[in-house]
Amino acid sequence: LVSLSLDPPLVGISVGRELALHELLKTAGTFGVSILRGDQGHVAQHFARGVPPLFLWEGMAVKDGVTGAPLLAEALAWIECRLWERYDAGDHSIFVGEVVAVGEGEPGAGLVYREHGYHAV
Repeated sequence: LVSLSLDPPLVGISVGRELALHELLKTAGTFGVSILRGDQGHVAQHFARGVPPLFLWEGMAVKDGVTGAPLLAEALAWIECRLWERYDAGDHSIFVGEVVAVGEGEPGAGLVYREHGYHAV
């Protein structure tokens, strides 16, 4: 996830073109990003498994965003976007989203991945 512009508010995500999620994003028109809490490394691992996108949501507490995108209910924050553009970049595509809604959960540390592991910061 990368911030691309303040006016209009744009963010970018990079997704491998061989992933099922890639095809879903191409046609969805909207997408949501859940910013994980520092103690949610197990959630990050769950979504990193590479199973089909519909099965990723099994057992996860979700809420519907204003765009209809599923969001992780216990996340630190949420960003919802309308698909602005898609750019091919090697074996990935960069999906640019116009931010249409944001939300905050309970304050706390965020989750980052570095040095082959998840850490709260």
